[in-house]
Amino acid sequence: MSNKLEPIDEPYSDDVAAILANYPQQNGYLLKLFRLFANSKRFLVKGMPNLLDKDSPLSMRQREIVILRITANLGCEYEWGIHITAFAAHVGLTDEQIAATKSQPAGANCWPEEESILLAAIDDICNHQRIQPDTYGSLCDHLNKEQQLELLALCGAYHTVSFIANTTELELEPFGARFPA
Repeated sequence: MSNKLEPIDEPYSDDVAAILANYPQQNGYLLKLFRLFANSKRFLVKGMPNLLDKDSPLSMRQREIVILRITANLGCEYEWGIHITAFAAHVGLTDEQIAATKSQPAGANCWPEEESILLAAIDDICNHQRIQPDTYGSLCDHLNKEQQLELLALCGAYHTVSFIANTTELELEPFGARFPA
């Protein structure tokens, strides 16, 4: 038996099955990433805070922009593709904006000012391990304190997801979008 992390397959133990029942599924299909998390019950329960609930202080569009930029910056095509497929149209991202999450600077013309600032903050986190003072000042004009904390937690969570998917070379889902050429 290999000690490498890989998605687990059914049959799941009763306790793991009960936890996985709370994870989103599409027609009974459980993403490989969630099955990979199931290598540790502790991680499955505690490792990934649920920051995608309806009570988030960030709009769904803001959350998706954050997730897409983080995963694009970290080269995590697996998670980027899942979110493009599942949420991009729902939050109204255009084809140009989708491509820009991977290949354009934060100030690209396809983004309104508030979203450009959000993207710049994410780029700062990825490139400097913090939001730079000028960017942070602008961000504070658009996000309240609760939203700022949520943004930072979301960035941390999707760094973790990206590290896991990239380290394990998680096979892309067949239905997931691919990075633009």
